[in-house]
Amino acid sequence: MAENQILSAINLSKTYHRGKVSILALRKVNLVVEKGDFIAIQGPSGSGKTTLLNLLGGLDTPTSGEIWIEKANIASMSERRLSDVRCRRVGFVFQFYNLIPKMSALDNVELPMIFAKVPKKQRKSTAERLLRAAGLEHRIHHSPSELSAGEQQRVAIARALANDPAILLMDEPTGNLDEDNTRHIMELAVQLNKGQNTTFLLTTHNLSITKYADKAYFLRDGELADSD
Repeated sequence: MAENQILSAINLSKTYHRGKVSILALRKVNLVVEKGDFIAIQGPSGSGKTTLLNLLGGLDTPTSGEIWIEKANIASMSERRLSDVRCRRVGFVFQFYNLIPKMSALDNVELPMIFAKVPKKQRKSTAERLLRAAGLEHRIHHSPSELSAGEQQRVAIARALANDPAILLMDEPTGNLDEDNTRHIMELAVQLNKGQNTTFLLTTHNLSITKYADKAYFLRDGELADSD
């Protein structure tokens, strides 16, 4: 794996079985993500976008192929090692935020650092810094129910960055947002990408989102191709 490569998929395929029916969700996908990339994968519902991100992030296992994060092939890892990679090297942002309702924005961002055994003082200062970067310094002690949809997604992005991951995987991050909040979230992502060299790989059904990315691909029926 080249020095600047963060993630690569090699002939990645995934088949699901429902009774006697086999569903080929991904067909020999090849993808390379380098440090500082901002990549968008666009495709219709059911095209395999979520399946691909779940595989790349170690949330699911491929039927065949390899997945390399930095210098480790996660497709052949033990669950214990894979759990550590998910905690420390991959950040996840989902469409519906997945924040803990009874925890403040600050506590939500601190949570991944607790699992990574980061000292309490460092957790707090890191979470505060990330929430400031997300423009939420005035909302740090608010619970998710007290935040707008766009603010909740900003908290989710800050949380995903908590353990300084090698890459952020974002699955339809604006799918539950209106046009204004979509723009704000994507502008934040570009700011983090350009200002801090954060590496992004996101999926979307919205073609307009791809304009924010440096590289764009199209996924249809489990096959990945360059976007026209």
